[in-house]
Amino acid sequence: MRLIAAVLLIFTIAGCTTTGQGQRPTEPIPKSARPTYNLAGYSPAFKDGYIDGCETAKQSSYAAKDERRFSSDNQYRMGWNDGFSVCRGKQ
Repeated sequence: MRLIAAVLLIFTIAGCTTTGQGQRPTEPIPKSARPTYNLAGYSPAFKDGYIDGCETAKQSSYAAKDERRFSSDNQYRMGWNDGFSVCRGKQ
């Protein structure tokens, strides 16, 4: 009886652990793995910023803000702000 109780306790505790899903990797996400949005006609920097801003607003595992680009690239900054604003409003 104790053995069954011990096994059930272990399974219960193991069920409460996390698998690491949803955590942002430390290295940059490859472009092919990033979410896509229909941003035809916008600059690549704006598109990158929009995706990063939108995913940040949605708090997804792709959430990112390239601080270096945000401070030095107006297109990236404008895209990030637009993406964040639009996607935050959809929640």
